[in-house]
Amino acid sequence: MDLQKHAERQGTAPALSELRASDADRDRIADMLREALAEGRLTADEHAERVEGVLAAKTVGELDVFVRDLPAGHAARTAPASAPAPNRPTAGAIPSDPDDNVVAVFSSAVRKGRWRAGRRIHAYAIFGSVEIDLSEALFEYQQVVVKAISVFGSVEVRVPENVSLRGTGGGVLGNFEVSTLDSGEADAPVVYVDGWAVLGSVEARPRRGKLVADILDRVQRKVDKGLRRHLER
Repeated sequence: MDLQKHAERQGTAPALSELRASDADRDRIADMLREALAEGRLTADEHAERVEGVLAAKTVGELDVFVRDLPAGHAARTAPASAPAPNRPTAGAIPSDPDDNVVAVFSSAVRKGRWRAGRRIHAYAIFGSVEIDLSEALFEYQQVVVKAISVFGSVEVRVPENVSLRGTGGGVLGNFEVSTLDSGEADAPVVYVDGWAVLGSVEARPRRGKLVADILDRVQRKVDKGLRRHLER
């Protein structure tokens, strides 16, 4: 039985601080610590000690302890939650023609690794299978539409866990399943999965532990710039 559902039935749902920490939670705290080191708020020894604690932490509450005395940690606790992504893309933001076609007819087709995701991707699985893995993709646009058509086949879509994910398709004697996801990043990409599963399946969900590299790169560049400024003093 799911522990959270069991706790809710008993009236004892766990507090946020008691939830198990994910790899993404640890990465978020580690980013705050790197920025604090770059700004001179932490010494190298303090930074190393806290990072070691972050890696050993089991819950979200244990992680928060390491940034409680830092401005970034205070802002994270007091900032209002980001507005959820809209269920449909902004009008005019997505072209009618696809930037990329992924087709599998009595075969399989895969898009994965470090590739540039266009605004519209069409996937067709006819007695075959298609895998579209965006977990390491470069997002040049904030809104991406994946149009998935499965007929006696399967289409699998995987996204990083720090993007927003929406689904607006359906199934005809098939299974169309999208795990709705909301990102905590205001400028994070939104992936919309649309289409039909006819005697087949379309499935979209996050790949745990995978984050949009572009967002992390921007954070790292900011930390590096601050560290260089600190060393030049």
